[in-house]
Amino acid sequence: MRIGLVAPPWNPIPPPLYGGIELVVDLLARGFQKAGHDVILFTTGDSTCPVPMKWALAESEGMRIGMAVPEIRHVLHAYEVVRDCDIVHDHTVVGPVYAERFSGLPVMTTIHGPFNEELHDLYRAVTPRVHLVCISESQRRSAPDVPVARVIHHGIDARDFPMGNGDGGYCLFLGRIAPDKGAHRAIAVAKAAGMPIILAGKMREPWEWSYFRQHVEPQLGPGVEYLGEVDHARKLDLLGGAKALLFPIRWPEPFGLVMLESMACGTPVLAFPEGAAPEVVDDGRTGFICADEEEMAQALLRVATIDRASCRKVTEGYFSADRMVADHLDLFTKILDDS
Repeated sequence: MRIGLVAPPWNPIPPPLYGGIELVVDLLARGFQKAGHDVILFTTGDSTCPVPMKWALAESEGMRIGMAVPEIRHVLHAYEVVRDCDIVHDHTVVGPVYAERFSGLPVMTTIHGPFNEELHDLYRAVTPRVHLVCISESQRRSAPDVPVARVIHHGIDARDFPMGNGDGGYCLFLGRIAPDKGAHRAIAVAKAAGMPIILAGKMREPWEWSYFRQHVEPQLGPGVEYLGEVDHARKLDLLGGAKALLFPIRWPEPFGLVMLESMACGTPVLAFPEGAAPEVVDDGRTGFICADEEEMAQALLRVATIDRASCRKVTEGYFSADRMVADHLDLFTKILDDS
């Protein structure tokens, strides 16, 4: 089949630094092509994904992320490119609404963000014309009245993540430096366990800087180090050397791709029972699901009981890119057969 992929305009595909959605789009594009399908990826001109690509914006719009005008312009051009495809897989917010103009064009969209009130209204309006995919059961449960075609968990290519032995003597926080990601909680857990912690992640927006200055910077010093936003190679080094990844969110995050990246490197994940974390972390096998910070600190002290090979194995099995690609292709076929 001829598959049109519409990426968001905020980061290149694949992203050089931060960008979970873009990592998934890259894996899907490569996977669909490897499976023998014709793929056209509409992205930005600074992308390097090795599939046929088109774009209107020469460079990604990361500095204007979330703004309406660049995304609308991107989407207008995208649908002129993908309108003759057998099916379109759209990863933008605006695209599924604009797709109403293309009667008879099968369109599927993956919901990457939380099902808040705004997205609830948007996706209620586009279904059943546009087929919706959720990335976790937790995300799906948050909007039970919105028709969802399928839940498809993310997957990664474990071959891109070398196995580490966790000999760095530290635990790791890897994510945006923002209140919702909970870097301050990760620091509290590490201090309670008496283990050094390294923090790395995106910090570009004014509210991220404000949070950092108020809640993170005052705690930096011996045993607490912030490295900034790191590239992929450095991220691999950090994940492989960490005793554990701390994922201390306290809100229903739809997925959390960093958990898979950590496990691919053999590094257990310690998380709270929020969002998709219990769907990703097998408690006692690939990490620990903890009730609170005190319990997480205690779990950090016994994280060596987790077999790192077991962590790796799940990303070579169910949480693999191959399974993710196959699930999407199966859904595409069903949509086309039913149309």
